[in-house]
Amino acid sequence: MRLTNVKDVQKFIQVVNECEHDVYLKSQEGDVFNLKSSMSQYIAIGRLIEESGDSLELFADSKEDEARLIRFLCELDDEHAQEK
Repeated sequence: MRLTNVKDVQKFIQVVNECEHDVYLKSQEGDVFNLKSSMSQYIAIGRLIEESGDSLELFADSKEDEARLIRFLCELDDEHAQEK
């Protein structure tokens, strides 16, 4: 799933940390960051802020974690729509 408009980075990291299995962020250049690793989180968040997330894709190892992330992203979309 492609990331867009993740403004609340702390909430995003909180949702990732709640996931049971690994969660990855992949750049267009092919860089893959395991967001369950604190070091990778710092690097990935820098990329997320730098690129506004538009060119980054999010993957989860489990369907349950994927559903959790989709719910979070849907909530962000709803918030963004209400701001307009």
